[in-house]
Amino acid sequence: MRQLSTGPGHCAPVHVVLGGLLACAAIAPVTAQAPPPAAAPGPSSVPVPDELQLSKMVWSTLVAIDHANLAGNYSVLRDLSAPGFQINNDAARLGQIFASLRAQNIDLSNALLLTPSFIRTPALVKPDILRLQGYFGLRPTAIEFDLHYQWVQGRWRLFGVSINPVPLARVQPAGAKLPPR
Repeated sequence: MRQLSTGPGHCAPVHVVLGGLLACAAIAPVTAQAPPPAAAPGPSSVPVPDELQLSKMVWSTLVAIDHANLAGNYSVLRDLSAPGFQINNDAARLGQIFASLRAQNIDLSNALLLTPSFIRTPALVKPDILRLQGYFGLRPTAIEFDLHYQWVQGRWRLFGVSINPVPLARVQPAGAKLPPR
């Protein structure tokens, strides 16, 4: 899904519908036929990542999107993702979806300077789907994220993504310490 800017100074969130998951509703729904559901692995076969692994997953995703935005080439992002993501999004479509983020010149690589803050406990929403929701408290524009990963062939692969650049005050709890400049 894509949502357009509401005016000067407002950042547009980027929402991608992947593998049958729908992130948040935006201006115009993007639809694609999802592949038939694969047999879900048993609970013992899907490892729940530790805190460091969760951070690495989020950092890796944001850097892959940042590199794709800089190069204008979304093939690697697509190729590293889960099969449902690949089926529903070719590289050209991803370029269109991330066009507003690219046009805003948001430097997602700055997220590497901070540990992600999770607003909800990372959780399995299906036996093989992990959801991570949080933000990076960057100044002046924080980065909210809502990411879904699917357990595929022994590793977590991107299944759904929503990135929303927002003013830091919107995500920073009142009285919380700001990150150093």
